Amino acid sequence: MSNIAIATWNVNSVRARLPQVVTWLEQKKPDVVCLQEIKCTDEDFPHQPFDDLGYNVVTHGQKTYNGVALLSRFPIEDIQRGIPDYEQDEQARYIEGVIAPAGMAPIRVASLYLPNGNPAPGPKYDYKLEWMEAFHAHALNLLEYEEVLVLAGDYNVIPEERDVYDPPAWESDALFLPSIRDRFRSLLNVGFTDALRACNDEAPAYTFWDYKGGAWRRNHGIRIDHLLLSPQATDTLASCIIHREVRDWEKPSDHVPVIVELRP
Repeated sequence: MSNIAIATWNVNSVRARLPQVVTWLEQKKPDVVCLQEIKCTDEDFPHQPFDDLGYNVVTHGQKTYNGVALLSRFPIEDIQRGIPDYEQDEQARYIEGVIAPAGMAPIRVASLYLPNGNPAPGPKYDYKLEWMEAFHAHALNLLEYEEVLVLAGDYNVIPEERDVYDPPAWESDALFLPSIRDRFRSLLNVGFTDALRACNDEAPAYTFWDYKGGAWRRNHGIRIDHLLLSPQATDTLASCIIHREVRDWEKPSDHVPVIVELRP
């Protein structure tokens, strides 16, 4: 059996970016796709193009803002919308499910869109900290299942200085504050693996370029889209690749897809 390819991509509106998303799926044919910032309700999600490509689709949508989705060539079971025990969260930022490829152990996959947190300090930053605490607690619970687990998405966290083109310029940004980076690092300390850095220890390796200031042309990027793997998933890790060429397409998202491949 071939490897299982799991992608994450903040598409910055699935309806506005539908031609680009469909074209990329036709080209790369990932088995599972975690989308963020779909920016539509569940009812308004454009299911048909993905159905035509052979994907099962589950969404956790929200009008105009946020929203996450899972696409899978396999049936999706045990679906969880929102972080358990964090019911007060009114924003659609988390969805998980379990897929069972033939001949492989089941794989639990989550698509998450962590809050931006700016300006910091302030209510948005406090919400980011609260969200990260709830997510961390849930991630710890998931580790106890000892499953092949992939937590994929836009974390809005720049883990290290090598993950940003100009570290001093980001010192006061909520994506790069020491308190935020420490919380991300705590996930690695309890057993999760940063798939990209396990496969590619070189810098830079950006996943986001702002629309403003010629960021793409000047390669002023940051790495905030991550796939964190449980120990069981890490044992099967084959590759992790950033598809930066998509940022050069017409009307692109400001993020690009990242694909991890797991061996059977």
